[in-house]
Amino acid sequence: MHHRLLWPVSAIGLALVCPAYGAEQTQDHVLEPVVVSASRTGATEHDTPEVIRVIKKEEIEEQRQITSDSSQILSNLLPSFSPSRQKMSGSGETLRGRTPLVMIDGIPQSNPLRPTGREMHTIDFAMVERIEVIQGANATNGLGATGGVINLITKRPEPGSLNQNIDVQVTTPTSELKSETLSYKTHYGVSGNAGNVDYLFSLGYEEQGMFLDGDNHLIGVDNTQGDLMNSRSYDAMGKLAYWLDDNQRLQLSVNRYRIKGLNEYVSVSGKRDKGVPTTSTPGTPEGDAPYNEVWTTGLSYDHYNLAGMQLNALAFYQDYESLFGATDSNSFQDPAIVPAPGRLYDQTMAETTKYGTKVSLTKDGLWNGRLKLTGGFDTLFDNTEQYLWQTNRTYVPEVEYTNLSPFIQIELKPIDSLTISAGARYEYAELNIDSYTTVAARNSVHVEGGDPSFNETLYNVGLVWAPQDNWNLFANYSEGFSIPDVGRALRGIEEEGQSVDDFDNLRPIVTDNIEGGVRYTDGPFSAEVSYYVSSSDYGSRVERENDAFVMRREKTKIDGIEGTLGYQFTPKHSGKLAYSHMRGRYDSNDDGTLDARLNGLNVAPDRLITSWSARWSSKLSSFVQANYAFDKNFDKSVKGDDMDFDGYLLVDAAIGYQLPKGQLSVALSNLLNKQYVTYYSQSALANNDRYFTGRGRTLTVGYRLNF
Repeated sequence: MHHRLLWPVSAIGLALVCPAYGAEQTQDHVLEPVVVSASRTGATEHDTPEVIRVIKKEEIEEQRQITSDSSQILSNLLPSFSPSRQKMSGSGETLRGRTPLVMIDGIPQSNPLRPTGREMHTIDFAMVERIEVIQGANATNGLGATGGVINLITKRPEPGSLNQNIDVQVTTPTSELKSETLSYKTHYGVSGNAGNVDYLFSLGYEEQGMFLDGDNHLIGVDNTQGDLMNSRSYDAMGKLAYWLDDNQRLQLSVNRYRIKGLNEYVSVSGKRDKGVPTTSTPGTPEGDAPYNEVWTTGLSYDHYNLAGMQLNALAFYQDYESLFGATDSNSFQDPAIVPAPGRLYDQTMAETTKYGTKVSLTKDGLWNGRLKLTGGFDTLFDNTEQYLWQTNRTYVPEVEYTNLSPFIQIELKPIDSLTISAGARYEYAELNIDSYTTVAARNSVHVEGGDPSFNETLYNVGLVWAPQDNWNLFANYSEGFSIPDVGRALRGIEEEGQSVDDFDNLRPIVTDNIEGGVRYTDGPFSAEVSYYVSSSDYGSRVERENDAFVMRREKTKIDGIEGTLGYQFTPKHSGKLAYSHMRGRYDSNDDGTLDARLNGLNVAPDRLITSWSARWSSKLSSFVQANYAFDKNFDKSVKGDDMDFDGYLLVDAAIGYQLPKGQLSVALSNLLNKQYVTYYSQSALANNDRYFTGRGRTLTVGYRLNF
């Protein structure tokens, strides 16, 4: 038995007109520039030769009122980021058409040897203070940043002896109120300082119910890749810092995150060619529930005046487990275990442990303040394997990876209006792989192990010219370095006589990124427009073949235009507009010509995002945003399936009200209750099992108290 929720026209009108984040937050977005730690050189987003976006705390809080999905939050704020899949797996969610390097406080979360697509689900965004996004390939932070860098900066201790906060949220579809579709979320935080010690502890918990689409049907659960629906997650984070003196700070941080499905629903396949989406029904799926479990530990030391230089040093360790759901995939079959015509269900477990260091030393003020030098040395040691969980078979052999990278960066101002930056980074990478035997579905072939090594010197050069106070023109060339999906390459070998040492698919990917643009600021008005080209002579493209994804090493090129506008109408009202257009092409027949179009597994659609934040009084605030994904045409799939994308418009709105104690927020996502099939299901994958619709209109009510 359930109850229909009635929505008066006046309530919807209020949400449209004055829909935002908390009343205690200021609406003045004209703030001092924030130093971008991911730049490694102390740059700000407005003085670099590349496009950098700093997502501030207020923007994150606005989005968290609407959704807890980290991919959705980023997609709502970055038009060049793919529309969210709304699932535990984010494979196919790219930045500027390529995979970004995801970090937490500079610690890499991405797993280069066997990407699981779950990098965005390693922390609760309630723990995040701001997000630094460096767009486009670069080598500043090492391996994996072919699409850019997304650095999640966690919250810092608040000044004072003891600060506490607690917030709770309840989310439900607006069409019905049932226990199976209710979601709950709570977060508690405490921080402060005592003498030379700063401390912070946060604990978050979330239980998500089933999602309904715009037609009030249960959305299909992804029993194999993992789902946010019908799941339970928690996050515990702690920080302890000690100031040795005014210039030296030592900090230990630990974050433990886990999300796991409840395994209470099974997927009901749709009919893609007839427009019938995948749905769900109560039941117990085969195997164990998919989950993501991550320990991230960092020890940092900062010296802000070491003989007139700034030293930043970080040592980190991460333990990562990712279990996928059970399926009777052809690649899992083995007649020695289950003879035909029987079907064997199995599931894979990907495990990664990695540790390393990142050290940089910056000297500013040279040559009468016109020259700044930054040098550093990074290390990464990664151990990854993927095995079949139910039968304990090797799927991807254990791979040890070593990466050593010294770098230097120079910033020169020959005249006041011109800044020239240049740098180089040397990457030495070595793989160590023991001999192994592939699964029966790959002919049980013996593959000779080896220790192939690679080295690349990556360069960057850029300039920023400010002919007038309000104008800023920039141009940049940078290179990114990445290892292809080693696990996918190794598990796909089918022919005898193959050796790891001479396996061409393990060659690294070097991505060249060229961009140029202009920035303009004049009081309350700001604008930025840029054009970029990202190319790889020997890139990596993923394509579905039969029931498996295979890797193609081909020449690829992605180019696009981005633009942003911001205007502070009054001290209490501000608006933003952002647009992205991109296209991706590849060489399908190895003749040197870019003759085919990359599909939705690689590039995002053209997107337009607009938002308006307002503070109507000392107690009432509001926020509304519209996100439009334009239609996009793609080549047909290998099997001849139509992969063209039918765009859609999503509108979200929220109201915040300051109570005598605490703050109340009410938010509506997908305000217009748009019925749509997700971008991934339309244009990245032609599959009846994953023809998923997006979430319909949902209501989230939240309460936050600081004490």
